[in-house]
Amino acid sequence: MKLTKEEALKTGIQLIKYGVIGVMNTLITLVTFYLLNTVAGVPYGVANVVGYVLGVVNSFLWNRSWVFRSKSDFRRQALLFGCGFLLCWTLQGVVSWILLEGLGWKNLPVDIIPGFPMENAGQNIVMVISMVVYTIANYIYNRTVTFKEPTITEAEDGVTSK
Repeated sequence: MKLTKEEALKTGIQLIKYGVIGVMNTLITLVTFYLLNTVAGVPYGVANVVGYVLGVVNSFLWNRSWVFRSKSDFRRQALLFGCGFLLCWTLQGVVSWILLEGLGWKNLPVDIIPGFPMENAGQNIVMVISMVVYTIANYIYNRTVTFKEPTITEAEDGVTSK
């Protein structure tokens, strides 16, 4: 299947918007965690969960209205979005485990990146790789499942819910 210039441009714009929302979600999660954990003294686990929940809710609302401009069933999409988050978050964890434990990257030397020594280098590198895997998988899932635009045939057959 060949991608037209118009479809490629639309996908490129969606990816940029998706990235903007991702940065916003990360900031919401981090600020929420900081305020709850550091300022208010809320335990780590609780602060982390609250931060992630706020980030996911923010992500769903912005992706639905701005990135994918969907007007389909809100509850159905919210459920699919939540499932996609859990699926992709699990994938991120599996990728991390394979790289850290299976391939032994947790033991990478501190100076693996010349001129940029860091403690826990392997864990930091794996975090970046697994976040990229999560982001790509989550975008594909949301574009093809959560916010999939119905085809003319599906709409005529009543397959979609409005």
